[in-house]
Amino acid sequence: MRSPTGLFRLLAPGILVAATGVGAGDLATAAFTGNKLGVAVLWAVVAGAGLKFLLTEGLARWQLASGSTLIEGGARHLGRPFQIFFLVYLIFWSYFVGAALMSACGAAGHALLPLFDSPRTGKIVYGLLHSGAGMGLVYLGGFRLFEKVMGVCIGLMFLTVVTTALLLSPNWGEVLSGLLLPRIPDLAGEGLPWTIALMGGVGGTVTMLAYGYWIREEGRSAPEDLPACRIDLAAGYTMTALFGMSMVVIGAATKIEGSGVSLIVDLGNRLEASLGAAGKWTFLVGAWGAVFSSLLGVWQSVPYLFADSWQLARRGSGTARVVDTRSAPYLGYLLALGTIPAAGLWDGFRQIQQLYAIVGAAFMPVLALTLLWLNGSSRRVGSMRNRFVTNLLLAATLLFFVWASWLGLT
Repeated sequence: MRSPTGLFRLLAPGILVAATGVGAGDLATAAFTGNKLGVAVLWAVVAGAGLKFLLTEGLARWQLASGSTLIEGGARHLGRPFQIFFLVYLIFWSYFVGAALMSACGAAGHALLPLFDSPRTGKIVYGLLHSGAGMGLVYLGGFRLFEKVMGVCIGLMFLTVVTTALLLSPNWGEVLSGLLLPRIPDLAGEGLPWTIALMGGVGGTVTMLAYGYWIREEGRSAPEDLPACRIDLAAGYTMTALFGMSMVVIGAATKIEGSGVSLIVDLGNRLEASLGAAGKWTFLVGAWGAVFSSLLGVWQSVPYLFADSWQLARRGSGTARVVDTRSAPYLGYLLALGTIPAAGLWDGFRQIQQLYAIVGAAFMPVLALTLLWLNGSSRRVGSMRNRFVTNLLLAATLLFFVWASWLGLT
């Protein structure tokens, strides 16, 4: 029987994926969708988490079979166009995700401790403070401290938000029906776009690539480690799905009128009317845990992706390299990520969250297509190649996210 510490180490990479992937976008999208469509679309949360599991499991299979990260594999087998595309896209995406996360942490901080008369001022000040705290933890603490802090944050996020949903005493017959009988309320033509947004918004996008670096930190490097990866990913995406479903239930049980920075505050106030002060503060602590863990995960992981891409662009594909978290590319990108996107704090909260969602969703078809190519041949990954059903699911995922991206742009 594993000790609690041993169990956490087994599940840690999947927990990090869940904590990083669940942020302000998931919170807002799930709450708004639940408010508009009710619990009838809970199945979409499960389906979205399943799609992300499929993609991340494929990423793990590639890395364990080849010994190289997906970025290294793309550079080696798809050439310089892939390298240039990914590096440019990563820089572009980083600005929007950085601005969105600072803005979300600012909104959550102001909701918890409203020291400023203006919510906009509170968002800016708290956003800057959270960014600085994230940079400090990543720079000073190393991977193990990062892992422990993320474990605390996701514990807060998971327990408080799920507890809040349970305290609202939803109609369990309707919840079960929403999980087992897929349907989309019409809502004057708005039901489908909201359901697609809910399905695509569950979990992370670009940050899924960080899973490869986190399993390296845990010493997983051989095909024999694939069962452990599947276990921790199943745990992580189950937590992601439960969080998303809880937010749909909360949104369905409350009348949301807030937008922008006031959304989290408004949700807390609505819950206070139903559950009292304890319910309000329980939810606000969980919302803060969700957005800060997402910021911290991005601050730690995205510099990995940049440093790896930078090395490949300068030296070619070559062999797999371990990214040095004390290298100039890693630390320089950490500093840039924690400062430059702060300009977005002066933009509207809702606008920056929408841009982040659109830019992030555009990456998913590229990831699905890359996994179809890299994992599709036994010459590259041996017995860990995609099976027929996996190829069908990846193709369906590719089409789904192309469709979702087009809906987001129209």
